[in-house]
Amino acid sequence: MKNKHSLSQLIPVMLAFFSMGFVDLVGIATNYVKNDFGLNDTLANLMPFMVFLWFLVFSVPTGILMNKIGRRKTVILSLIVTIVALMVPLVSYSFFVMLIAFSLLGIGNTLMQVSLNPLVSNIVSGNKLASTLTFGQFVKAIASFLAPIIAGWAAIRFGDWKILYPIFSIIAIVAALTLSFTKIAEKPVEHRSTFGDCFALLKDPYILMLFLGIMVHVGIDVGINTTAPKLLIERVNMPLSQAGYATSIYFLLRTIGALSGSFILAHYSARKFFHISVALIVIAVIGLYFGYSSAAIFLFVALIGYGNSNIFSIMFSQALLHLPERNNEISGLMIMGLAGGAVFPLLMGVASDVLNSQTGAVIILTVCVSYLVFLSPKLKKDTP
Repeated sequence: MKNKHSLSQLIPVMLAFFSMGFVDLVGIATNYVKNDFGLNDTLANLMPFMVFLWFLVFSVPTGILMNKIGRRKTVILSLIVTIVALMVPLVSYSFFVMLIAFSLLGIGNTLMQVSLNPLVSNIVSGNKLASTLTFGQFVKAIASFLAPIIAGWAAIRFGDWKILYPIFSIIAIVAALTLSFTKIAEKPVEHRSTFGDCFALLKDPYILMLFLGIMVHVGIDVGINTTAPKLLIERVNMPLSQAGYATSIYFLLRTIGALSGSFILAHYSARKFFHISVALIVIAVIGLYFGYSSAAIFLFVALIGYGNSNIFSIMFSQALLHLPERNNEISGLMIMGLAGGAVFPLLMGVASDVLNSQTGAVIILTVCVSYLVFLSPKLKKDTP
């Protein structure tokens, strides 16, 4: 009976994980909006900026809200905000409206990122928790993978890429409704973090290094998600409906990397695997300077996808192990680090406009991966 009860609770939670992946449609959507309104790269890349800015602003307030109304209700609220974000472009379609839609999507995703993982811990525990969270990330990655495919199919078949919005809206509505009727017993919160608690951790040099590492990791993630289609359009004159598949390839390899990484990290040094992952990204980013065929660009994007798939989990776990008694504050701080998805893609847009080439974006990617190279030997050795 307990297993059946857990399964009935996990199904709506996994639908929420799928909805969490909707945030990654910002990469392909940025390219379509840029094309629809004739924007330069700086203006176009304001959209991922508007999504990921809110991780910096709302991570800790979400934790405070979660303490007051509970984790399940916070996830439901996040789904409601996400549904509104997905419906806004169906009511009106302009650059300004899309900035509002992506802001709402970022706020909804911040609420979800902070509250959904702790909610899972109220359903499963012990050894099953890590595997359940890994499976949740796998479900999230499916949505990330499907978004560019659905947009490309809709653009070719119906002449309107935005058809993916009502499709994703329906799924988010189902997730919100099923979770609303699901009872989950929540454990009481013993300590309530504040802004001061989280930011005080940055005085620790090791935590600061890892926080910046999270920022550049997300910068690479969102940056290549946004830039890969532009590289194909610029260098091989590929139409956007096809170039968008580069984003799907990236997320496909991230999904494969996450699944394989969960097995590799169970038997292999996380520190050494981090070195290998960073090396793959370095090779791929260097390759992007010289790749002028579709095959080469797809290959290098795939390598970045696999290499970047376990970077976050390794750094996050290093931070938790460094100060295990401050896990609440560290979790909030590392989620704030997702704001790197706002900073670096915007810099990529500016650099691309200055050079009048996507090579500018690759230069910013090089800066990001250079920091990971700097960080790599400084990671602590695995504890037995």
